[in-house]
Amino acid sequence: MATWFITGAGRGLGFEIAQHALAAGDNVVATARNKSSIDDAFQHSPNGRVLPVALDVTDETQVESAVEEALERFGGIDFLVNNAGRGLLGAVEEASAAEVQTVFETNVFGVLNVIRVVLPSMRSRRSGHIVNIGSMGGFAQVAGWGVYGATKFALEGLSEAMHAELAPLGIYVTIVEPGSFRTNFLDGSSLQTIEREYADYSETAGRVRHAVDGSNGGQPSDPARGAAVIVEAVTSENPPLRLQVGPDAVAMVEGKLARVRDELEAWRDLASNTAFTTSPSNSVK
Repeated sequence: MATWFITGAGRGLGFEIAQHALAAGDNVVATARNKSSIDDAFQHSPNGRVLPVALDVTDETQVESAVEEALERFGGIDFLVNNAGRGLLGAVEEASAAEVQTVFETNVFGVLNVIRVVLPSMRSRRSGHIVNIGSMGGFAQVAGWGVYGATKFALEGLSEAMHAELAPLGIYVTIVEPGSFRTNFLDGSSLQTIEREYADYSETAGRVRHAVDGSNGGQPSDPARGAAVIVEAVTSENPPLRLQVGPDAVAMVEGKLARVRDELEAWRDLASNTAFTTSPSNSVK
């Protein structure tokens, strides 16, 4: 029986991952900023196998208390799922320093807060799996999602480095790159639209802003099926470092890989032309 510690577990992919874990007979530490949302979401779950905990990932003291409570109840954490996150929509220049800070606080610094507190117990057992819920926008970006994408690009870099650091210790790391799922990510509870709007960006970021307004509820992928894919992958014998989830995520990654390859080949000769033209002299006169 494994134990899953899931942030942002009250809804969306976090909630669905928890349901799959419970169906498999595992324990779940379900966390969210608002504990009542967790209590409501898991009121019919198996007794004793769900620990609901109030957790704001940006509050290090709360993180320490939540992890301590989880370890006391279940003895260890096998899967840490960093799912809590915020969105920010608008052109990069339009974003204020405060708006940028807020999304980084949750999506990057909050994830690091949880990882720092959970990892010591995983290292001591030489076992565990960190699952960072990123985005297809953490691999490739479009106008309007630059700041949000920057947080997910940061998560990609952190995950790659941790994969190298933790693999020798028996701890896995997976970065999940979901596409568009029919969750509440696009409503005001998760997504903030930048207050400033400049006319110069009306055909780029502005067009994306207005398209998003009418797309909530029409996303192509089912979060329950997406969670099933994630759980199957991370519990497999050889879990991936990167996992695209959803056909749009697969297509977006494939498209960027092709563009990067084409550009690399076009500029290869110039990019490689950096060696010394003559060998430095080692003679002493």
